[in-house]
Amino acid sequence: MVENKNVENLLGKIEGLLFVSSGLVGIHQLAKAVVASESVVESALIELEEHYKEHGHGLRLMRVKSRVQLTTAPEISKTIESYLDLEISTTLSRAALETLSIIAYKQPVTRPDVDAIRGVNSDAVLRTLLSKGLIEELGRSDSPGRPINYGTTPEFLQHFGLESLNKLPFIDFDALEEIQEENGTKEVLKT
Repeated sequence: MVENKNVENLLGKIEGLLFVSSGLVGIHQLAKAVVASESVVESALIELEEHYKEHGHGLRLMRVKSRVQLTTAPEISKTIESYLDLEISTTLSRAALETLSIIAYKQPVTRPDVDAIRGVNSDAVLRTLLSKGLIEELGRSDSPGRPINYGTTPEFLQHFGLESLNKLPFIDFDALEEIQEENGTKEVLKT
């Protein structure tokens, strides 16, 4: 490990840069700003992340691929909403949550794929999720008709208090498909 004072100075610089950034910041961009290698910055980010979690701070590092952002801890969301006099977070319909779940676990995924899994047309729900900024278009698929691929956004992670997609609960899709084959679509949603 580098001399303790240098590490603290680097951590402080990175923390300050993340604090003043309005969104996600690439590790490459941070490394350039603090004049350090990406591996050194990554080590510092891991240390900062552990510090926030271990000491019950109100901040967290949110990661989206190779980008990071300083956010508030999900467990203090109600306190922040109250302090800022915000309305309670928007609720999503069952259809929106269902569609969002499919996209989160299967991304990139096309509307026809979502429709096939849900068994209904998902156009309106996708428009709603796009307008709320929870999903985004990721380009076009190579399949016939070149449908649009969808994926989740950093706002999705913030909305659900996730640091990364790796924090999504594990779902055994093979077991769900077996249940669906045995009992039909409605039974899968009850499990």
